[in-house]
Amino acid sequence: MPTIWDGVWTDWSFEELAFEIFSLYIDPSEIPSRDLKNIVNKSYSTFRAPDVTPLVTLDQEKQLYLLELFHGPTFAFKDVALQLLGNLFEYFLVRKNGEKPESERDHLTVIGATSGDTGSAAIYGLRSKKDVDIMIMFPEGKVSPVQEAQMTSVLDRNVHNVAVDGSFDDCQDFVKELFGDPDIKRTHQLAAVNSINWARILAQISYFAFSLGRLLRDGKINASSKVCFVVPTGNFGDILAGYFAKRMGFRIEKLVVATNENDILDRFWKTGYYEKKPIHGPHANGGFAEDGVKAHEDGVRETPSPAMDILVSSNFERLLWFLAFEVYGRCLNTVEEKRAEAGQRVKGWLDQLKSKGGFGVEPKLLEAAKISFESERVSNKQTIAMIKQQYSAQTPAAKEGTSSGTTGSTTRGKYILDPHSAIGVEAALRSIQRAPPPGTTHVALATAHPAKFSKAVEEALGSEKGFQFRSLLPEQFIGLEELEKRKYYFKKSEGIEGLRKFIREQVPSR
Repeated sequence: MPTIWDGVWTDWSFEELAFEIFSLYIDPSEIPSRDLKNIVNKSYSTFRAPDVTPLVTLDQEKQLYLLELFHGPTFAFKDVALQLLGNLFEYFLVRKNGEKPESERDHLTVIGATSGDTGSAAIYGLRSKKDVDIMIMFPEGKVSPVQEAQMTSVLDRNVHNVAVDGSFDDCQDFVKELFGDPDIKRTHQLAAVNSINWARILAQISYFAFSLGRLLRDGKINASSKVCFVVPTGNFGDILAGYFAKRMGFRIEKLVVATNENDILDRFWKTGYYEKKPIHGPHANGGFAEDGVKAHEDGVRETPSPAMDILVSSNFERLLWFLAFEVYGRCLNTVEEKRAEAGQRVKGWLDQLKSKGGFGVEPKLLEAAKISFESERVSNKQTIAMIKQQYSAQTPAAKEGTSSGTTGSTTRGKYILDPHSAIGVEAALRSIQRAPPPGTTHVALATAHPAKFSKAVEEALGSEKGFQFRSLLPEQFIGLEELEKRKYYFKKSEGIEGLRKFIREQVPSR
């Protein structure tokens, strides 16, 4: 049996490569290989593009490619992980419950917070599945109309959408609090759907590897080429998967963290301070960012890229653990001592984040972080400008027949970016200036279909001759906002007690 390191893997299909990667982490005693292969094939049979995550050329001369991740059921990159996760949940429940009578069956309550795309992808992955309910919390009025319609138009009895009068971070805090709440665990068996669930990170490793394989297979790079991946980043799960792919041995030179104006991660890589508001550090400017925009009083700004309107990135602590393990574990003798030291360091930083609103790290840890990562901050104006700039460019990806994966993201021979992907392309172009071709190839991740973000796309292209937004709409979006919908409302002032009561009233117990 060939392995992913012997060269044969570059010809494998997405499903074949994903299966091999997942098999490195999932023991056959847990999921037999035949069952795992069936789960993988079932998960990606719902994608519209034959390659699942096709790679297209944005600029041949600059060696800039776009990895399209939006060809799943909900037109967002979250589908790659959440179709798999939904099928894994179902597999384990079916195996555990078998033919038990209804009164004896185990029941799973899947909890998630969303800034837009996670919710719909999770719902589409779990709707109507037996013995599982899903509850998604989202910030009221802070997701796009299409994103909200995708969630709330699913009327299956096991789906519960909850609008919260707060930010994504408030929703995420509730999720974390629920998992630490012994009271709710007496009646409900909880599972996570956000990227705190390791299975999601595992699934996302697959498309970093697959795109490298396609570049190698097609002669775009060779075994000694340097490849940078540029990732629009909010909760840090997507780019963390790239980091793990790099640690597995896949040839990734750098990972570029591309943020919007909610730039806590960019400020960390620039200053070594991870703070909810830009207060300390050599680049401090009284709370002002470089573009002169003052930090919002609650720390989160609304932007054209709502899926990235996140203040505290859950998966960032995972990276901090690995960095602390490396930096502070060097002088320790055993793996157990190194793990304990890394855990204590991360706990101390997170305690400071909770009590003081931020923390700083020593220069040696920041330097370790810069070995694999760079960062860029893209403003709202720059995001809109990039959508317009890319539309005006002569883009190979927009030519008919270049890739079956581009369907719906091109019109009149023009390529259209959604605002999150635009942030990635803008950051990639800056990175190309630092590391120009032919020495380096860049792959920017396109995380969502442009039709999901009408306001941003219309703002960028509304005045362009011949542009009509409706030409972007996939058939699945037509009439979506007119469908019957169902959602619940929850006030964050009700706290964990109110949320606990809500769950017990609306969601079946185990």
